[in-house]
Amino acid sequence: MDSGAIRRRLALGAAVLAASGALALTATGTAQAASGACGGREVRTLPFKTGVTHVYKRDGYVCAVTVARHPGPVRTMSVSVQARGNRPVVDKGRYTHHAGPVTVQAGHRCVWVKGAVGAYSVSSGWILC
Repeated sequence: MDSGAIRRRLALGAAVLAASGALALTATGTAQAASGACGGREVRTLPFKTGVTHVYKRDGYVCAVTVARHPGPVRTMSVSVQARGNRPVVDKGRYTHHAGPVTVQAGHRCVWVKGAVGAYSVSSGWILC
């Protein structure tokens, strides 16, 4: 095999490797968005009529995402997490599937989580104290 053929095979191998890496990153991002994109362990599920708010905790951080029960039409959705003593971190807008994720550094403090889809909402009160 001449040196030109070796270079072409190496270039082809590098291109395949780069494409597979890009595909893996894209698939990972899509899977995270579908599952709420929060890392850690799910510590609470706050259901309400039009959706559910999932709360996750990892290494002193609390993350929440609100997911519509019936995705499809664009409607107002929101999720917020507030660590005691701080202001809430909020994601509010018009979405088809979910609002969030929002993350706060809570440490060992209590948090208050709220979620809403359309006219219905949920509020946790102080949790994870």
